[in-house]
Amino acid sequence: MKMNGSHLHDAGHICVLKDASRCESLTEIANLTSADQFDAALAIHLYKGGRHLQGSRIPFGIIFGGTDINEDIRSEEKRRVMGAVLREARFAVAFTTEMKELAAAEWPSKKLTCHISLFFNTGIRTTPTETFDWYRFLQNADIPADTDDLRVFLLICGLRRVKDPLYLVDVFSDWHRKEPSVHLGIIGPAVDPLLTTEIKEKIKRAPGVHLLQEMPQDDLHAAMRRCFAVVNSSISEGMSAAILEAMDLNIPVLARNIPGNAAIIKHKDTGLLFSDPQEFVALSKSLMNDPIMEREIVTRAKDYVKKHHSWECERKAYQNLVLRLR
Repeated sequence: MKMNGSHLHDAGHICVLKDASRCESLTEIANLTSADQFDAALAIHLYKGGRHLQGSRIPFGIIFGGTDINEDIRSEEKRRVMGAVLREARFAVAFTTEMKELAAAEWPSKKLTCHISLFFNTGIRTTPTETFDWYRFLQNADIPADTDDLRVFLLICGLRRVKDPLYLVDVFSDWHRKEPSVHLGIIGPAVDPLLTTEIKEKIKRAPGVHLLQEMPQDDLHAAMRRCFAVVNSSISEGMSAAILEAMDLNIPVLARNIPGNAAIIKHKDTGLLFSDPQEFVALSKSLMNDPIMEREIVTRAKDYVKKHHSWECERKAYQNLVLRLR
């Protein structure tokens, strides 16, 4: 999840966005917030963002990211740091009830000065490039555009272990050998260089699976709009923006059945949830062979996004969070 600075600018605040993963040291943010012009801070991700605010002179709040509660909590050192951050935070908010309950169980409110509460649902707004060249996209991906009944599945994720981008590669390649019209494209930033190298080597021996070049968000939305389905194979998720964007674009979603995905997808109602690679293929085939089911799923998914992931609701929620830091 990424913070949208325009929500706060529109309320008259001056907002500076910093990517914690690109900070060279823990003192970088501390030096920034020590300047007199800053009155408050919001951190997304309790560990990655929150640790930079320990000892801050200004009040701050925490928005859980997902992997902080689902993954980082397993590390004793990270858990210790996150607990220390929460003891200094003015508040902490989660996207799902399950995430809130996990955090509250680990850090009971009696041990904290802040309250862990449920936050708004992420606001979604897609802006696909109207001049996007789908055929050039296929050409660059080495996907034959003249294939009859071409079906392109897009797995959109940062290339890191928790996203498990290799989870479906073997079974999808086997499926492609039997049905050459199906292709899987994996696209996202190379967050983990070692894993990225593994993916490249694996794909060399996996026909039908393609590692695609990262692209601007507007172009990515346009590519999503032309693909058959968007895929999520993560081991852990907070709230996947790619899933919600696909729903907004009227594209069906097939997602791994994990709590974060199941919180926003109702199986066979707003999307399809799979528990293993073989079930992914079976569900994909059923979706391909049943256009009525596909149409009903994308219609309900679009309605769900409109109702629960409004851009305006997200804007108001961010503005209300800042008011709590006064």
